[in-house]
Amino acid sequence: MNQYVTLVLAGSVGIGAWLGANEVLAQQKSPLVGAWTFVSSTTKGPDGNPVWGSNPKGLTLFTESGHYSSHVLRADRPNFAAKSRMQGTPEENKAAVQGGIASFGTYTVNEANQTFTIRFQGSSYPNQEGTEQTRPFKISGEELTVTNPAPSAGGAPSQIVYRRAKWRRPRTLSLDANGRYVLVITGANRHRRQSRG
Repeated sequence: MNQYVTLVLAGSVGIGAWLGANEVLAQQKSPLVGAWTFVSSTTKGPDGNPVWGSNPKGLTLFTESGHYSSHVLRADRPNFAAKSRMQGTPEENKAAVQGGIASFGTYTVNEANQTFTIRFQGSSYPNQEGTEQTRPFKISGEELTVTNPAPSAGGAPSQIVYRRAKWRRPRTLSLDANGRYVLVITGANRHRRQSRG
């Protein structure tokens, strides 16, 4: 009897682990996984002008483990004259807040519906924290188009376009036979550069 119960419990744990592994594997296979650079957005401000101005910059990450992080910034944000973000003028603070959005959390993908759902754990716009948002997406080649149903700037749903970030060769530090650090660059043109021991 005890052997039977042990076998049933072990089988249940094994099935649970297998289902969990399959869920992670499905997440890993999502074409969303990777780094995406911000290209453009149709989001408009109350004055009708593009919220992100000209030449905005940004990066959005989708990890294999289901984590999400996104940053978008206007290119024309002024520097703080006091050289401290704690001592900005009202105008500088307004430009900084309205000129950028950053958030992070977790995400899941529904490939059948071509949507992903973000669970916001933190955001520079506090109203997002603790909420969820489902966004339709489409990938064409190296381009990702996302529909944001509720932009943080308000207004109608917007289209955001990203481009897959270029991959760079990994660099690692290791110790050589003499105990000195060596920078190793992998790839076809592999070379090493020694640092001081």
